[in-house]
Amino acid sequence: MMTTNALKTGGMKDWLLADTPKSAFQAWGGRAYLGLLAFMKNRLAVLGLLIIVALIVIAVLAPVIAPYDPVETNIGHRLQPLSFTHYFGTDEMGRDIFSRVIWGSRLTLSVIGLVAIIAAPVGILVGTVAGYFGGIIDTMLMRVTDIFLAFPKLILALAFVSALGPGIENAIIAISITSWPPYARIARAETITIRHCDFIKAIRLQGASALRIIIGHIMPLCLPSLIIRVTLDMAGIILTAAGLGFLGLGAQPPSPEWGAMTAGGRTYIIDHWWLITMPGTAIFIVSLAFNLLGDGLREVLDPRSDN
Repeated sequence: MMTTNALKTGGMKDWLLADTPKSAFQAWGGRAYLGLLAFMKNRLAVLGLLIIVALIVIAVLAPVIAPYDPVETNIGHRLQPLSFTHYFGTDEMGRDIFSRVIWGSRLTLSVIGLVAIIAAPVGILVGTVAGYFGGIIDTMLMRVTDIFLAFPKLILALAFVSALGPGIENAIIAISITSWPPYARIARAETITIRHCDFIKAIRLQGASALRIIIGHIMPLCLPSLIIRVTLDMAGIILTAAGLGFLGLGAQPPSPEWGAMTAGGRTYIIDHWWLITMPGTAIFIVSLAFNLLGDGLREVLDPRSDN
């Protein structure tokens, strides 16, 4: 009976309320299978996942795939068009653009990975604490969150990078600082809806501390919504990092960062279009892939989308 209900509701609560570990495992196994089927039916989401997997493979195998050193200059080969020798042409310093785009995938993955690792835990912690305790704690934490949300993310990131100094490490810190407030809002809303549920009351009556309830029971319930939001935010993180690089506040030359490459090619956009087109296309494709994947995950993980 528990397994049947679990398959219908599909929430994290089924795991917490299951009569036995076996029934809990069956509930999650059935839910995962149905979710996988629903995801596979979404061709655009699968396409986004394949692009992201390809990006990861390219980043890992960059030393093997890239035919040239991404930072080695060769003035004699500067501004060469697309050819079998240089697939994406060369830039103003004679560097192979294809190799720089390949190596730039590592920087892109590093940025979005580190930002997600830093911002998501901070957001879910702030949101669950505010939603669980309420009162003055909720008011104080949410007012701080509102201050960050009052400014456009790129403008706020520019302010922090200007204070910290240019560089990819400082850019990651600045983007992380500006990315956690939406996660806190989502986690708080989820916490408010479940903090008075019967199973939370039962756990509290058993003597569980507030810390144990938040970390062990409320945070897992917030994860599906957070995963969806983080995946959808990846495109914004990529664009923010590229924007900082374009303005010279992100990765510094000669690092093969896509935003910095786009900035370097804007002077030659009329006669040598490939300098700005190739890294710009890479930014577009990866951003689109994360958006497609996020939409697919929303259909699978969001219980309100179930029929």
